[in-house]
Amino acid sequence: MRYLVRDRIFAFHEEAWIETEHREKVYRVNKKLLRLRSTFHLVDTEGTVVASLVRKALTIHHTILISHQGEHIAKISKRMFSFFGDRFKVKLADGRRLRIVGNYWDREFDIQHDGTTLAHISRRWFSLRDTWAVDVLSQQEATLLLVLAVCVDHTLEDLRER
Repeated sequence: MRYLVRDRIFAFHEEAWIETEHREKVYRVNKKLLRLRSTFHLVDTEGTVVASLVRKALTIHHTILISHQGEHIAKISKRMFSFFGDRFKVKLADGRRLRIVGNYWDREFDIQHDGTTLAHISRRWFSLRDTWAVDVLSQQEATLLLVLAVCVDHTLEDLRER
């Protein structure tokens, strides 16, 4: 299933919506401003926090911790310098390891587990919105894969600003 992560480019606060390909809103991404470290919350349409994302401050690698109801579920990290394309490593609480590989310039990424692609992330530019298309191939882990897509977006934006 295809999801769209729609981000407002000229918004005062950072907020994005995750919608299905049929424009049904599924999740909202809120960024907490004025904090020492970046904090995001993925909230469903009923207002329930589905996941919290916290970027660790003062680390060599760009690292984001993902939790659900206070319980750690994943850690995603990206090396500051990479000569062979952009790569992210994901460590899940259940012991699995995922890789996110792609190319920053082409704005295309694949989320993989043991060589199998679970989702494909593609960035597109529209007039007043910045949009990521996320094609989820593993529907039972759709929420986790969407959270990882938000992490990729935030990490690349953060590195671009530096």
